[in-house]
Order: sequence, then C-alpha cells, then structure tokens
Amino acid sequence: MTIRWGIIGPGAIAHNYADGLAQSVSGRLVAIAGRDAARRNAFGDAYGIAADKRHDSYAGLMADPDVDAVYISTPHPWHAELSIAALRAGKHVLCEKPAGMNAAEVVAVTEVAAQEGRFFMEAFMYRCHPQIARVLEIIASGEIGTTRHIRTQFGFNAPYRPGSRLYEMALGGGGILDVGGYPVSLARLIAGAAVGLPFANPVSVKGTGALAETGVDAVAHGLLTFGSGFIAEIAVAVARNMDNRAIITGDKGQIVLDDPWVPGRNAGPSDATIHITVGKETRTEVLRDPRMLFAFEAEHVSKAIAAGLLQAPHPAPSHADSIGNNETLDKWRAEVGYRTFAETPATNRVLPGVVPAGLPAMPMVRLEGVGLPVSKLILGCDNRNTVAEGAVVWDAWMEAGGNAFDTGFVYGGGLHEKVLGEWMAARGVAKDVVVIAKGAHTPYCTPRAIGTQLDISLERLGLDSVPIYIMHRDNPQVPVAEFVDALNALKRSGKIGIFGGSNWSPARLAEANAYAAKHGLEPFRILNNNLSLAVMEKPVWAGCVTSNTPETLAFLRQGSVAHLSWSSQARGYFLPEDLRNRLPADTAPETCFGSPANAERRRRAEALAAERGLTAHNIATAWVLGQSFPSLALIGPRSPGEIMSTLPGAATVLTEAEVLWLNLERDTR
Repeated sequence: MTIRWGIIGPGAIAHNYADGLAQSVSGRLVAIAGRDAARRNAFGDAYGIAADKRHDSYAGLMADPDVDAVYISTPHPWHAELSIAALRAGKHVLCEKPAGMNAAEVVAVTEVAAQEGRFFMEAFMYRCHPQIARVLEIIASGEIGTTRHIRTQFGFNAPYRPGSRLYEMALGGGGILDVGGYPVSLARLIAGAAVGLPFANPVSVKGTGALAETGVDAVAHGLLTFGSGFIAEIAVAVARNMDNRAIITGDKGQIVLDDPWVPGRNAGPSDATIHITVGKETRTEVLRDPRMLFAFEAEHVSKAIAAGLLQAPHPAPSHADSIGNNETLDKWRAEVGYRTFAETPATNRVLPGVVPAGLPAMPMVRLEGVGLPVSKLILGCDNRNTVAEGAVVWDAWMEAGGNAFDTGFVYGGGLHEKVLGEWMAARGVAKDVVVIAKGAHTPYCTPRAIGTQLDISLERLGLDSVPIYIMHRDNPQVPVAEFVDALNALKRSGKIGIFGGSNWSPARLAEANAYAAKHGLEPFRILNNNLSLAVMEKPVWAGCVTSNTPETLAFLRQGSVAHLSWSSQARGYFLPEDLRNRLPADTAPETCFGSPANAERRRRAEALAAERGLTAHNIATAWVLGQSFPSLALIGPRSPGEIMSTLPGAATVLTEAEVLWLNLERDTR
C-alpha cells in the first residue's frame, strides 16, 4: 500500500519533505496547498503535481479524496489548528514541530487524533535516522555504563530581519520554539534510555537567555534534571552559532554525535559519525546511507500509516513523548521570560475543532437567586497557569454547552483566578457565564476575612460581583450567626448572589439557616461537600467532608438546599485500573476511596455501564447528577478530551432504583 501525501505550505522545509517522499517506497506526493499561486505552482512544477491537485485552500486539500495523509509545514501558530482540521477531515497527519504553541494545544491535537482514529506525529526527522537507533543500542548494551549526562545544543546565527519568521512574535519566533525541541527531545530520549524507558520528563527545568527586541528568545540555555539523577545541559539560538554536537556521558565512557540534527545537511547522502569512548580507547562508527535525511521520516511514517498504526514506532516521538516535550519547552520559555502572543492577557486566540460534532446536550438547572441557568457540570479552574492553556479547555467547555466555572481564592496563590479573569475579558463572556467564587479557607475562615478576600478575588477575576459564593471551609469556633450576617452584608452590597458552604456538616448548615429564617435573612442555598458514588474513606485534604452518608443524604433529600459536589468522580476511582493511579500516592483514588464497599459500588457501576454502552466513570457521574435533590457536579478536566469523556455521563438518566442500588442502599434494581 502506498500512502498518498498532500503538503500544506510550500516553504523550504516542505521541499525537504517532498524530496524525502521521492526516495520513499511507501509514500508518494500527490497534492500541494498554498495561498500564493506563484509559490504553489512553482512547487507543483518541481514535483510533477497535477494541476487539479494544486489547491488554493487548505480545506480543499483536506477534502481531496485522493489524499490519505497531510504534511503540515506552515509557521508555528497554525500547526495545531491545521492538524486538527486535517484529522477531522479524516486525514492522517505529520506536523512540523512544535506541534502546538504550547503543550495544551498538543494535548488537544493528540486527543482529536484518537477520537478520529487517525495517525498523528510531530515531525522530528532526526529521530527517524539510523544514528539515533544505533545510539540507543549502545546505551542499552551497557558499553558506556549508566548514562548520567548529556550536553547538546542547536544554534545558528540568523541576523535580525524585520518580518522574519525567526524573530516575529506573531509567527511564533525564537530559538526555543524553532529548534529548542531538538535538544529537549534528545535529552528526554537519552534520559529515558538510561532507565530503560522510551523517554523521561524532567522534574526540574531551569533556564536563562536573552530576548530579541521583538520579545522572542534570541539565545536560551537550559538545565534539565530528571528523577533518576540524569542531567541535561541544553542551549539554542537563532542569533548565535553554537557547538551543535551531542555529548552523552556514562560512568564508563561517552558517545559523541558530530551532527545529531541534520546529518548530510538534508541533501544526502545522510552519513552519520558516532564516536564511542570507553576508558582511553575511542572508536568511530560511520553509518552510510545514500538517501537524504527526510527520506527516513517519510518512509517511517508512511509504513506506520499503511500498517494501520495511529502512532509512530519508537524512536520516533509518540503522542505522550510530544506532550512531554512541549511541556518542557513551556517551562523553559517561562524561565527565559518569553511569553508567546497566545499567552498574553488580551489574546483572542481560539483553537477550533477540538469539540467533535454530535455531543449530547449539557443538562442545565435553574437555581433560585441565580439569573442564568447553570450547567449541571461545573468546570474546576484550579489547574491552568496561563490564559493560553486555560483557553484551550475553557473555549471547549463553552462550545460543549457548559457555562459554570468554579474558582477559589487560594488556587494557585491567586494565579488561577487571574488567568480565568483574563480569558473572560478577552472573550467578552462575563455576562454569559456563572462564576462560583470561594474564600475563607482555613486558617482565614473568619467573618472579616470573607469580604477582604472576596474583594481581591473580584479584582483578579475582573468582575463586580459573582452569582454564587461559597465558604471554602467552616470554622466551628465562630458562632454561625456571624457568618450568616457577614454573607448577607455582602449580598446586600451586590457583590454576591446566593451563597453556601464547602465542607460543612448538615447540622451546622441547618443551624445557619434556622438563624437566617428567624431574622429574615438569606439562607445558605448550597452545600459544597464531596459527593461521589464512592464514599470518601480518607479525607483528600485536611478538613474535607463527604456527603455520601445516610445522615447527609437524608438531609439533602428534604430539598432545602442544592448540592454541588467536589471530586464528584472520586479522584478517578471508576476509571480503568491503568488510569487510576496518576495522582500522588497520598491522594490517589485507592488511598482516599479504597474499601470493600466502594469496590462493590464500582463493580455495580461497571455492570450497569456494560448494559448502557458507557463507562463506569460515566455511571458515577450520572449517579451524582441523578439524585432526588438538586445536585450539581464539579469536574476537573485538564483537556478538551477529558471534557468529552465526561459528557455521556451527564446525559445519562438513572432511575431512582438504580441510584439507590449503585450506592448499596438496595440489593436489587
């Protein structure tokens, strides 16, 4: 089977890939897309592309039935967007690095590839060259001992030119985004090989550098430290020539690659030289091949697609490898002080196509005292550090029908409120969303602290008021009347709408509402405890309270307050076993929710899921939303794909008997 390729973007690197395809057995070039007619036709003439396959739009190439796979070689800002569009159009994709402007975009691309069942790879051509496989063989043999260190650079001197892709902020310029992926990916590859893994991610990223006048990095140096003790010294530049060798050191010897990135200088032959030193003895291996560098990548990827694979075989980068690489690049850029245009507060960059068609409708509920209907799933905003990575998730959330966002004064030391506020301002959606603000976390759980913290939260969020406010903790040492009075004062001032308490006992909340009724005040309308199908056996954090007890459920079934559950999916307790334990051991699902009774709940959820064509995770979500009292669920997806995997549960309606049976309150349904 020969894979038919179309290329988007007829630039210099597209010529390299086309030359590689010409030497490939498993792939051939059939189409080109470009907006400039002269460049498009010149490219078509150079490679014998038929006139009707010279598309003047990217969409035209993606819709071409004679194209199986697409190679994307546009400037960086369009990599993720075009990859997603091509995948949604049913094409396999090879995309030039970086695969996105940040790791969040790369996650979204790989999720779309999985949803569409199409191949995707970030194009690191050097990883497909035989010298990399040979280096891994030498390391695995133990010849240089345990690998401890790598020093690798990729730097060149391209004088500043206005409008140059290398220096323009709007084009994703700078050394880290342009060539930083090379030394980072090799360092992570070798660090993984040192411990018998395909790759490893650093536990620490430190860096420094110099910014060009346009704000992109002209020169950057980095120090990566790995959990095994492996250390990588890396550097890149677009304004300075560097020693572009790679020196890999073990406790018995070292490996030196004279030209790790472009052996043969792209044109071929692609001869590579490897020097291996053990003790005082050095030998040199020369790997000779008449093909040009990109031929290896073209053949490697074409064969993988023809074989029905969705990811390229090692040592080419897998999806997880590319995500880890871009996470490292994000951290390195942050160290150097380079924020891309997508990370500026006023960005309106939207990544289209991350939400598939045909999603189930988001269930909505009306809460007394809240002007807008509220999505029954509430998006937690405690894990996005920049507006760029937050936007990928938050845009997808609203496209999927969600409109409610949960924040907290203590989240990220205030950073997470700030970036959510930046996103709302950039999108102009403040009047279209329901923001839940939380404050008064221990040890600042006092009536006076509520108002002080709320003012700070409102400033961070860029809002005058929030429709829902929740106390993050209770403080039994404070008379409940003082909290009720303080919250009512804030409501009268117009700064909050309805309010509630998180990690409060039903007795304490009932006492607060009795006081409110006696004095004609606004009561607590929301209880925000943990409520999940799995009962919390060990508090996830100090002071946490579960509502899945007979006493609390009986209180809630009286219908006087709504319930907003945090950790509604029990930290992933209902996920498949291989996905459950990705959290720290002290807060992992089995640590906090493991028990024989919960294991039986999970077994019942799995049985019902099999009948419904769902997952146990979906059934657990449906259980929280399916209570006889008003019940909403807080979820913490870190990517659009995690949102999509949760929505089927929100659309699932359980019977009252099923709700009780799943929670072991009935033996049969």
